[in-house]
Amino acid sequence: MIINSQESTRICSGGRAIAEMIKLYEPGPIFGMGGFQMLPFYEGARQLGMRHILINDERAGAFAADAYARATGRPGLCDATLGPGATNLVTALVESLNAGIPIVALVGDTHRSHSWKNMTQETRQEELLRPAVKEYLRVEDIARIPELVRRAFSVATSGRPGPVVLAVPEDIAHAEHHFAAADFWADQRATRVPSTRSSPAPDAVQDAVAVLEGAQRPVILAGGGVHLADAYAELAALAETLNAPVAHTLSGKGALSCLDDRSIGLFGRYSRFANEIIDSADALVVVGSKLGEIATKRYTIPRAGIPIVHLDNTAEELGRYTKIDVALWGDAKEGLSRLHEALSDRVPPQRTSFWQEIAERRTAWEREAEPRYASADSPVHMARLINEMNTLLPPEAVVVADGGFASHWTGLLYNTKQAGRGYISDRGFASIGYGLPGAMGAFLAGRSPVIGLTGDGGFNMTVGELETAVREKMEFVLLVVNNAASGYVKALQHAVYGPGSYESSDLSELNYARIAEAYGCLGIRVDDPGQLAGALTRALAERGRPVVIDVAVTRDPAQMLPAVDSRTLKVEAGDRPA
Repeated sequence: MIINSQESTRICSGGRAIAEMIKLYEPGPIFGMGGFQMLPFYEGARQLGMRHILINDERAGAFAADAYARATGRPGLCDATLGPGATNLVTALVESLNAGIPIVALVGDTHRSHSWKNMTQETRQEELLRPAVKEYLRVEDIARIPELVRRAFSVATSGRPGPVVLAVPEDIAHAEHHFAAADFWADQRATRVPSTRSSPAPDAVQDAVAVLEGAQRPVILAGGGVHLADAYAELAALAETLNAPVAHTLSGKGALSCLDDRSIGLFGRYSRFANEIIDSADALVVVGSKLGEIATKRYTIPRAGIPIVHLDNTAEELGRYTKIDVALWGDAKEGLSRLHEALSDRVPPQRTSFWQEIAERRTAWEREAEPRYASADSPVHMARLINEMNTLLPPEAVVVADGGFASHWTGLLYNTKQAGRGYISDRGFASIGYGLPGAMGAFLAGRSPVIGLTGDGGFNMTVGELETAVREKMEFVLLVVNNAASGYVKALQHAVYGPGSYESSDLSELNYARIAEAYGCLGIRVDDPGQLAGALTRALAERGRPVVIDVAVTRDPAQMLPAVDSRTLKVEAGDRPA
């Protein structure tokens, strides 16, 4: 880079200009795997002292960026080269799009003078990436780099957050340009979510008050939007003012501490007792939830006729699946605050019989769950593993659960001990393979301790990132739930078609602790529940490298799910909820 004597203009490459602009947003780590197109960006990042982490698979890099963003509220950053690098991002970008997670992804593109002449690795990547992101920006004029980087961060963090691709042709990245020094500035609002907030219309708030004033059994349903809006205090305040219980989605776990007396836990496909309370409610307040298939138990919750107040910052989600009585279009923090203010001059109703019923249902569920939490079965029962996590993990711990089997078990049985993003799971797209890179991203977000939970199938997809984690001296614990199967699929085959009806759902019996040791991790194998506490304690004390605990869990497909899946056609007699 050359700066003239008046410092009013500067000559630098397009790649260097992109690095300078990103540096202004005080970025976290950038996860990626470079190619020729983006070499000037890498050189600029090196010169500017930015942290770039070489990963082994672009999908894992984008997953790590996603977890970093969830754990910090700041945009996650990743990059990929032309062609296969770009297409490898698609699954992870859809996760971030569906979950509302801010990501800025830099993608190399062909030299514009040679596009569509069978350039190496060229493909129609824009057509593949565009539906996977909130906005796709391609730099066509090197002079517009500062503007387009600002646009990328603004779109990623505003409204409902999401991923943005900034595509950079080879000639743009390598070319040099006289930039005006005044062009290099950042919108500091876009350094975290939400960069902007909106409030529901006052008339809509009064309509919501009218619905809730007459309710005797109101219930609040909290989704991931509470995390995105940092609306924990406002949610707790409304719950107190209404004297109402709070249920949560998988993405909403931690919106209220699971140990809070007002929490009735997960609702939807799997539930402790929240589904029954919701079914008997006479008013619902839905906050930051899309009310998708899992949360609604395949569109059977809530029952028809319950008055619903739905608060969301994305207008098209309001009333998408079921009739709602009041649509509150706005940020969760602002909307909850306005609703609380409108109700705050009223004395909270006692609701004695309602809370007595909740207490009785809670006690009944705890009594039913206790034998599984305390199970001495070998191989290990999943509920026993999660009980040890509940006992040993401190309140500030972050649990990162892979998208399928692992998230349903932890979503139902794991207890967050304080409000906040202490539980991260990729439920936007529910791809498996998130557990390991997600733990990497959460650790690099400065969170500690970080405990990842993945199945053997999900771990197989991304095991190569152990090399990344060891190279970068990351400290986290990864629990590999080893049932030698694609457990969720095998359990569904068992429930739908009966014992022995399994196809393409079995995996090899592997010792993942030994595999982890070969990468340089501390590896621990657990096949007896009595070993769990010692293994977790030892793992949490390890420093300077990751720890992989390979936990052999039940091979019985009748016991692989935490409860009866609402999609199955028949259930074996021994299947009971955890």
